[in-house]
Amino acid sequence: MAAGRLTTHVLDLSRGQPGAGMAYRLYRASGGQRTLLTQGRTNRDGRTDTPLLAGEAFTTGLYELEFDAAAYFRSIGETIASIWTTIPIRFEVTDASGHYHVPLLIAPGGYSTYRGS
Repeated sequence: MAAGRLTTHVLDLSRGQPGAGMAYRLYRASGGQRTLLTQGRTNRDGRTDTPLLAGEAFTTGLYELEFDAAAYFRSIGETIASIWTTIPIRFEVTDASGHYHVPLLIAPGGYSTYRGS
């Protein structure tokens, strides 16, 4: 069976472009506590260069993927004020052999996510 993995990408819907350079942090959530697992910035395609977690490091449980939206919008010179500061996406992995893709679609006035492929 193939080893599972967790991936993400950011799409800036207001510009119709990848959300390049957005800071993110991935936490493991357990018992009301969060443990930082990895952090970085999206590449020019709005993705990470490698999976956030893969293989034995990718286990079942609760995770939280956090994106720095306000800093991103400031960095691109967005003139429309955004109320989004940090966007947390909490999700549960129930099958560590699967591919969990958690994208963020963002604009100054809203955001959405879904389980991608």
